[in-house]
Amino acid sequence: MGTFKLGSLSSVPASGRPDLLGGPTLRALAAAGLLDDVGVVEIDPALSDTATTQKELGVEPGSLANCVVVGGKREGIERLAACVVLATTRADINRVVKRLLDVRKASFLPMARATELTDMEYGGITPIGLPSIWPVLVDRRVVETDVVLIGSGVRRSKILLPGALLARLPGVRVIDGLAE
Repeated sequence: MGTFKLGSLSSVPASGRPDLLGGPTLRALAAAGLLDDVGVVEIDPALSDTATTQKELGVEPGSLANCVVVGGKREGIERLAACVVLATTRADINRVVKRLLDVRKASFLPMARATELTDMEYGGITPIGLPSIWPVLVDRRVVETDVVLIGSGVRRSKILLPGALLARLPGVRVIDGLAE
């Protein structure tokens, strides 16, 4: 397994190219025994953002998933989570995420803070390898996607995997209507 094709991208099993994974991502995949089940592909870091990946690499937006870090406070305590949605949608931060985190207001974390807390590069943040105390909220449409392209923890590569595999990762909650 671990060999997938999307647009002009063809992956190799992550077990064969662990150098293309961010540290937290590599450790999480190894701990879950999934290095042979997911694919990784090296890309030009300049092509890492969603719009450029879609245009330059020929990947349909319904196969691209974005992972964003969100947070809010309740009684002075910060609550953080990751949200994973398809590029054709947007995470419903103001209603759904706010309710799930049980906070007054939820918002995206600033880039510098998100990269510091995840130990991942901007443009490469992935739901695989995030701090274990964070819930990872995944929109059901991502899980139902045959092959999805996500970050790898670094900008110079991407992970390809069956969407359903995300539902099996620790800390993941599949949410109907997470995105609109």
